[in-house]
Amino acid sequence: MSTPSRDPSAPGPAEALPGDALVLKAAEESLSGRRSGLRRFTPFLGPAFIAAVAYIDPGNFATNMAGGAEYGFLLVWVIVAAVLMSMVIQSMSAKLGIASGMNLAEACRSRYRRPVVLGLWVQAELVAMATDVAEFVGAALGLYLLFGIPLLPAAAIVAVASYAILAMQSRGFRRLEAIVAAFVGVIVVAFAVQVFLAKPSGADVASGLVPGFAGTGSVLLAVGILGATVMPHVIYLHSALTQRRVPVADPAAKRRLFRFEMVDVVIAMTIAGLVNLAMLVIAASVFNTAGMTGVGDDLAQVHEALGSVLGSHADVLFGIALLASGLSSSSIGTLAGQVVMDGFLRRRVPLWIRRAVTMAPAFIIIALGIDPVVSLVISQVILSFGIPFALIPLLQATADRRVMGTLVNRRFTTAIGIAIAVVVIGLNSLLLVLTFGGG
Repeated sequence: MSTPSRDPSAPGPAEALPGDALVLKAAEESLSGRRSGLRRFTPFLGPAFIAAVAYIDPGNFATNMAGGAEYGFLLVWVIVAAVLMSMVIQSMSAKLGIASGMNLAEACRSRYRRPVVLGLWVQAELVAMATDVAEFVGAALGLYLLFGIPLLPAAAIVAVASYAILAMQSRGFRRLEAIVAAFVGVIVVAFAVQVFLAKPSGADVASGLVPGFAGTGSVLLAVGILGATVMPHVIYLHSALTQRRVPVADPAAKRRLFRFEMVDVVIAMTIAGLVNLAMLVIAASVFNTAGMTGVGDDLAQVHEALGSVLGSHADVLFGIALLASGLSSSSIGTLAGQVVMDGFLRRRVPLWIRRAVTMAPAFIIIALGIDPVVSLVISQVILSFGIPFALIPLLQATADRRVMGTLVNRRFTTAIGIAIAVVVIGLNSLLLVLTFGGG
């Protein structure tokens, strides 16, 4: 096996986004066959975990808990479908960065005319704000549930903490990846314990694999779950996370690199999917079966009810998971916003300014006393409507041999991507018809 050649035009390890010299060296050893066993995969684990944080953000808590409490196991199939979709989408996003050296926003800027680029940028910014509402409000709510800190001061604490997390980039992106992985681990453990305490029925979970709805409310939550699981802003981000992480020019090396990155995608998205499934299953097992269908509409009530019904500090575990989710995902959302602005407009602003701008709507919502759970669910519906505007450009770019070279999508892959876009657009359209058509 030949040693992969580095693209001479690509920036060095110190400039790469993300990456550092040690990761690059280890990755090159794996690509050249000098690493074997599980060690050959470790340099490539990270980008998909960064993206996966957005798939288990506080918006997921709101939609999954509300869906499980109100409709039991009915929407299990939506989570499973969304996770499978996310694997396809994130693999294409990662592949775009590897093959072209561009992220999706840059690919859009090079492909479309300026009015289209500006339109895509505006909707991407709106999506970023909706994302930050869910993440920021969720983290503040986690502090309130755990320590009784009022939401406005809690929001200020979250702001400081998110700045500190983002500052880890200055010491190498691998450190940020490690912090994010630790947050994911906390969330996984917290929900694993809660599932154990809830003792869900396997037959009931399996019954939810049959697609179906039960009125407008279930469609609203299905669209929200989809928006919370297939996050449009990380479609942009993932391509940026791989575009210079391991710069190679040889087509064969790029194909090997993509195969390694696929392992990262499958592991990370599977973990995110299991966490989402655990949320809905817990709500269905604990609340729906007991007739507590309205509990899921208020995360504070969810927190209290888990403690009283399950005991064993399940409420504390829920609060810790919510806080870990909000802190990590809010930082990643800011990174995604930076990628969007830089890619579409070639404008780069300091992350602290970007952080201040995107968290402003969340502060306004908290200050006005708007129900945080309602804002979380609505934000996820907005995200779902933003998915096609990221997915369609991604499909066009990855199906273009001039952009992708030997990593161009196979026809089957493109067909699956089109089917995903049709499903998302169809669900959104169904929601509009049912909501405004009196259904």
